[in-house]
Amino acid sequence: MGVEGRIAGAVAALLTAALPIQAAAAANQFAGWAAVVVAGDFHAHSGAPTEAFDNARHDVAQALVKAGFDPKNVQQFSVRPQNYPGESLMPSDPVLIDNTLISLARQAKDGCLVYFSSHGNAQGLLVGDRLFSPAALSSMVDQACGGRPTVVILSACYSGVFIPALADSNRAVFTAARPDRSSFGCSESDRYPYYDDCILQSFPKVADFAALATTAKACVAAKEVSTGMTPPSEPQIAVGAGLRPMLPFYSFSQ
Repeated sequence: MGVEGRIAGAVAALLTAALPIQAAAAANQFAGWAAVVVAGDFHAHSGAPTEAFDNARHDVAQALVKAGFDPKNVQQFSVRPQNYPGESLMPSDPVLIDNTLISLARQAKDGCLVYFSSHGNAQGLLVGDRLFSPAALSSMVDQACGGRPTVVILSACYSGVFIPALADSNRAVFTAARPDRSSFGCSESDRYPYYDDCILQSFPKVADFAALATTAKACVAAKEVSTGMTPPSEPQIAVGAGLRPMLPFYSFSQ
C-alpha cells in the first residue's frame, strides 16, 4: 500500500472511531438543558381532589429524561409534595420555582424547558394559592434563561394569554388553549388533562419539540371531537424566528 493509501486508511479509521462519539452527542442534545415541571393545583373543576395534574407532572418529567434531559437538571414541583414521599419534589410556589430555575440554569447552560399543568383563566394560571401572570412568568424566564433556546409548555385553560408576554426570537411557546378558550380533562376521574395526555402520547412518536407541538395539537382536536367537548380549545404554537430553523435539530434521544 502506498503512502496515499495509508493516509486514506488512517483518516477512515479516525472517522469511524468518531462516529460513536458523534452519535452520543446527538443523542444527548438536552443534557445541558435546565427544566422545571410544575403541577400547579390538585383540584378538579368540581373542587374535589384530582391526581390529573400530578400524574402529568410526574410522567412529563420522565418523558423529558427519556428524551435526553439529565435528571439532575430536571426539578418537579407539586402543591402536595408530602403525598409523594418517594419523589424529590418541591412545593409549587412561584418564588421557589423562579429561584430553582435560576439555579438549574447556572449549571445547565444550553437551554431551558418550563412546563406547567394547572387551572388557568384570562389573567394567568394557578400555582398553589397564587395566580401566576404572563408578565411574571416572562420575567422568570428572562432572568433565568436569557437568550438561550427556551421551550415553554403551558397546559391550562386560557393559556394562550401567555404568548404575547413570553414570545421572543429564542423561544417556543406551546399552550393547551387559545386565550379565550377552556381546555379539558381536569375531572376527578381523568388521569391527565387532555393536553398533557396528548403531549405524553406524542413524545414517543416524534423527534423534536416542533413536531411534538403539532402532533399534540392534532391529538387534542381528535380527542375533543370523540368526547363531544366544545368549543374546541385550539392549542397554540408560537416559535420565535431565531429558534424556528434550529428547533428541528434539537432531537430527542428516543
